[in-house]
This record gives sequence, C-alpha cells and structure tokens, in this order.
Amino acid sequence: MAQNHRHLDWNDLRCVLAVAEHGGLAAAARALGVNHTTVLRRVNAFEEAQGLRLFERLPSGYLLTPGGEELLASVRQISSLVTDLERRLTGRDLRLEGVLRVATTDTLASSILPQHLAAFHVRYPDIVVELAVGNLPVDLVRHDVDAAIRPMAGPSETLIGRRVSAVAFAIYAAQGAETRPWLVPDDTLAGTVAGRWVRAHVDPSEIAARADSLLTLRDLAIAGAGRTILPCYLGDVVPERLVRLGEPLPDAVSELWLLMHADLSRTARVRAFNTFMAGALAGERDLLEGRRDRSSRVGSVNATDISGW
Repeated sequence: MAQNHRHLDWNDLRCVLAVAEHGGLAAAARALGVNHTTVLRRVNAFEEAQGLRLFERLPSGYLLTPGGEELLASVRQISSLVTDLERRLTGRDLRLEGVLRVATTDTLASSILPQHLAAFHVRYPDIVVELAVGNLPVDLVRHDVDAAIRPMAGPSETLIGRRVSAVAFAIYAAQGAETRPWLVPDDTLAGTVAGRWVRAHVDPSEIAARADSLLTLRDLAIAGAGRTILPCYLGDVVPERLVRLGEPLPDAVSELWLLMHADLSRTARVRAFNTFMAGALAGERDLLEGRRDRSSRVGSVNATDISGW
C-alpha cells in the first residue's frame, strides 16, 4: 500500500528550518518566538507524516541526516519565496497605520533622532515605530526591518536610498583632558570610519580603553578618561561637557542615508517615514557636517596637529 503523505504545512517547515539553522530546539524556539515544545511537536509530526527522519538527536544538539540535508535545500528555497511574497504584499499596503520597524545606530538614537521620532508620532499617531538599535548592519533584503537610518558609504542595488548629508568626525575630550591617552573603538568597529582613522593615526601605546560603542567612548571622554574620535552630531550636542579639539577631520567622513527595500517603495507608512525624516534630518545638516557654531568651546589643537598623532 502506498504511503499516505499529508499536505505540507509551512509552519512545520519553518520549524524544521529553524532547528537545522540553530542546531537545537531551544534556539529555534527563540528565533521563532514560540515555545520549544511547539517546535518539538511540529518536527516530530512532520517526520512521522512524511516517513522521513530529518535529525539525529545527539547530546550536542540536532544533526541533519542525509535525507534532512536534501529536504533542507528545498525548504530554504521555499523560505526565500515566502519572504519575497510577504515583502511584495507589504509593498502594496496603502494604510498610514501599523508597525514600522526602523534600524539605526546607538549614536543617532541617543542624539538627533528622538525629537524627530516624537514629531513623526504627532503627525502619524497610528504608525507604531519599533527601533532596532545596534551598530551591526541589519538585513533589509530579508525584511528584518522596513527602513534604516545609518551612516554608511551608500546603498546596495536592491535598496532605495536617500542621502541626507555628509557626516563629519572630530576629536573630543573633557575640559582639562585634552592631552590624555586615547579612547578608541574595538575590533567590532574596525571597519567604521572611526576605526579606520584610529588605525591610521593612533599609536597603540597611547590607548587607554576600547569599547564597541561610540556612545560609550563619548561617556568615557565626558568622565575625563581621555580623548576620542566621535561623529560631530554626537560630540557637539554636549558642548558644556566636551571640548572639540579642532575642526572636523578631513580623512574621517561618512554619509547619512535613509534606506528601504525597493519592494516597499509603495508602502504608505514606509514612504511617509522616509519623506518625513528626510526633511527633518536635512535641518540637522550643520550639526551632521560639523558646522554648528561652538567657537567658545573649540580647543586649541587644529586639524593638522591631530593628523600627526
């Protein structure tokens, strides 16, 4: 008698894919936002219904069998198609309501963005903004977020980008700490403008501390622990607590971009957000590009002096 296979359930396949990618039930459950017993039940039910053992249950975790490996290749293709379909359907959403997931950095979230996010809420009270704050890139292509506001070199071909302005960097220290050792980004930020500038200009013997956040470096500098490189939009907003040591650095420049995936260009809430933020952040150009007047607080070290450190 032929074996009676049931119709495939996408929720079962999602669980199978999550277990394969994360190597166990608990991690898969966290990724999916469900209870681990739900994942176990769906994986077991799928194996029983299809008459196929997908995983070897080992003390170290779940290991794919050869049959599981073969199935997983197809499941990944299905996952890609479903993600693409969801993105395209979302792109036809014309409502100015719902959740809008926005990625940005901790430096922007703690300096110039809050007032503009508050103003956006007043204008669009039915749009709920969920901020994903971090210094690592997020995946707009896979629809992890709907939009992003980030300093970067420029968008990839699959993204729609709007350049807001240049982003200037300068050296900052607390009053009286201008000649103290350096506070620098750690290896996680090695590829950033600040990380590259430090490698080119700072003697490792002069480093007092490292951190994985420019916001943390700013706080250390405010406490008098040393001098550090910061984007001007982060250092210039606290002129009573930090001295800028000279003009913006000519060899440390980035750009601020508003980004969204091309498939979301017709989504009303995404377009509303990007249009609103483009106008709001354009008003911050002097701050972003280091032109805000802080003549009473600028230190005595000029850009040519800094380039020799």
